Amino acid sequence: MERERTLCIIKPDAVGRIQEINRVLYVNRLNIIAQKVLLLSRGQACIFYSENQGKYFFNRLTEFMSSGVIVAQVLEGDGAIGKYRKLLGDTDPAKAKKGTLRSLFGTGMPQNAVHGSADAEAALQEIHFFFSELDILEEYEWRM
Repeated sequence: MERERTLCIIKPDAVGRIQEINRVLYVNRLNIIAQKVLLLSRGQACIFYSENQGKYFFNRLTEFMSSGVIVAQVLEGDGAIGKYRKLLGDTDPAKAKKGTLRSLFGTGMPQNAVHGSADAEAALQEIHFFFSELDILEEYEWRM
């Protein structure tokens, strides 16, 4: 399997459970190689979720994502994108398979605990929204 990177965002509703979420990532061999704690402005949330502009949930989502602290992480591992997508579960926690992150930590919509990149192209764009290559390299080298 190919080594990949993907973006994980722990949303405001789940930041208090970061240790539990990180434990699930670790058990599933998804290494956190960079991490930032931040507060998105409404404008930044609108830019990040711009592909959803015009959809019925856009305003609720961007308000929620700018309502509190989030944690952005770069995950790395063999087949990380697909592995993390499977681990996320359905967008709606009520429909998510038991044991997935959203079933374990999500409480509703958009309070579904975590965000994940849809594919390799999205992962690259989303990672660079939050991190420079230098951020990732410094963090990775520090852990070596």
